[in-house]
Amino acid sequence: MIWLIGAQGMLGTELARLFETHRMEYLGTDREVDITDGETLTGFTKNQPKRISWIVNCAAYTAVDRAEDEALICSRINRDGAANIARAARGIGAKVVHISTDYVFDGTSRRPYQEDDAPCPIGVYGRTKYEGEQAIQRIHKAAYIIRTSWLYGAYGKNFVTTMLRLMEERERLAVVNDQRGSPTWAHDLAGLMLRLITSVEDGQAVPAGIYHVSNEGNISWFDLATEIYREARERGLVTHDCTVYPCTSAEFPAKVTRPAYSVLDKSKIKAALGIEIPDWKFSLRAFLETLCRNRPQ
Repeated sequence: MIWLIGAQGMLGTELARLFETHRMEYLGTDREVDITDGETLTGFTKNQPKRISWIVNCAAYTAVDRAEDEALICSRINRDGAANIARAARGIGAKVVHISTDYVFDGTSRRPYQEDDAPCPIGVYGRTKYEGEQAIQRIHKAAYIIRTSWLYGAYGKNFVTTMLRLMEERERLAVVNDQRGSPTWAHDLAGLMLRLITSVEDGQAVPAGIYHVSNEGNISWFDLATEIYREARERGLVTHDCTVYPCTSAEFPAKVTRPAYSVLDKSKIKAALGIEIPDWKFSLRAFLETLCRNRPQ
């Protein structure tokens, strides 16, 4: 059985739907099981009628700016929670899949980041996610850590759905053009996580460790917003004119500097699973198509 933590979040919801579609036995929890309480987690795993063979952690503190004021809370969730999950998994012999972030890097690279590049987080959020990675690897060897970037989807607040809303509300919209990365559709990431679990269960030799996953290609936030607008207008998801124009990060001061370049190299995961990963533009279009099909008539 799979225990899915953070089952009501953007990625967790996608993964739960895939588990159901593929008739995989899973148990989904969200805030009702406190990952910052190690004893609670251990007790939960040992009190299940069926053995838990995988723990998938999609829970995290992700409010990047607010984390600077709530560092203790952020650390308890991203670092201590990850450590507690690793201990609970080790105690019952379960494997772990844990979601991490491109924010473990400072964004100064001139090439896509590889898994063995030295992390250098520049804020509380990135630091606590990196500390969570370290804790998991120190405590439990049978753990798969997936770093991803620019995640969006249908079930939570994210850049794409925010842009769609603002484009309906405003005539002009400024978007930064000096940060570059790879958008990742939560549906694609969930599918890859499912593939990882089933591959290991089927006996494929997929070494535990850190893997980078995002959609292929890279783009600036401004160019992504421009593409969202163009595709959304074609589909009637945005119904009036909105001018999207570029600006610099300095024009939007924040408590934490975002990585200027957070492109992730996916070679390792593609080789390990023998897969190809869709381009960001293809996946964006597919996501917008799902919004069209599901909008009220």
